[in-house]
Amino acid sequence: MSLTSFLDYLSLEKNYSKHTVVAYEKDVVEFLAFAKIIFDENNLADIHYAQIRSWIVSLVDNDVSNRTVNRKISSLKAYYKFLLKIGEIEASPLAKHKSLKTPKRLQIPFSEVEVGAVFDRLKEADDFATLRDLFIVELLYATGMRRTELVDLTVGSIDVVQKTIKIIGKRNKERIVPLLSSVVVTYDRYIAVRSSVASSGEDALLVTNKGAKIYSTLVYRIINRYFSETSDKLKTSPHILRHSFATHLLNQGADLNIVKEFLGHASLASTQVYTHNSVQALKDVYSKAHPRNKK
Repeated sequence: MSLTSFLDYLSLEKNYSKHTVVAYEKDVVEFLAFAKIIFDENNLADIHYAQIRSWIVSLVDNDVSNRTVNRKISSLKAYYKFLLKIGEIEASPLAKHKSLKTPKRLQIPFSEVEVGAVFDRLKEADDFATLRDLFIVELLYATGMRRTELVDLTVGSIDVVQKTIKIIGKRNKERIVPLLSSVVVTYDRYIAVRSSVASSGEDALLVTNKGAKIYSTLVYRIINRYFSETSDKLKTSPHILRHSFATHLLNQGADLNIVKEFLGHASLASTQVYTHNSVQALKDVYSKAHPRNKK
């Protein structure tokens, strides 16, 4: 049974990102190490659910969150599903496993005022780094794209004439999203200085100060830096900015299906998690405006 074959399957057939494949590998290797140490077992085909259950108990006892435990088991379940597919095993020990209960996490978006404050801070940008940071904030807030999608943008992703951007999402699914005129203006300003920084032959749209392709951690640091200065939210990440994009559109009356297409969600159920704050906003307006409530 080859872990390498499983990882190749995820990468080549399932089109999972490199980051996702590495996460799967880490989870499976962690369980293999546990099985070897505790049960002296090297063969996953001989593993029973009770042994996997022991791993789950061990993780919980070490204060690993239920959400993280579920992710690890999901990786292991995918590995067993692969082994079934290639005929290495006849049944998965996780076939009847039920995920641990997890509390619902409410993602609190930035307010429009907080987002506006960041743009005010960056609007006078004239050096490469600040212009790039402004462009990153504008792209994330104007399109709702994921951090990994932003990192993978190329110089050919933006069509200035059509004012659109081509985004490659999960499993290499492509979507075309319209761009605001303000984003195109910032793009022109950024491109004018990018050429003096980018390494020769570098195709990535967004680059570091040293000219190499930008990376995910840097994007997080950039968003966290500016929004932590203007917002009192506990989380100030690129994902919260994506959440803010969706929430603000819905608050302004955008159709849920349109927001779904912007976000690149496969199903409407994934988009509906962003409606909570919009519903709350409606409730606030309703309670203040309805004549019966004023009494």
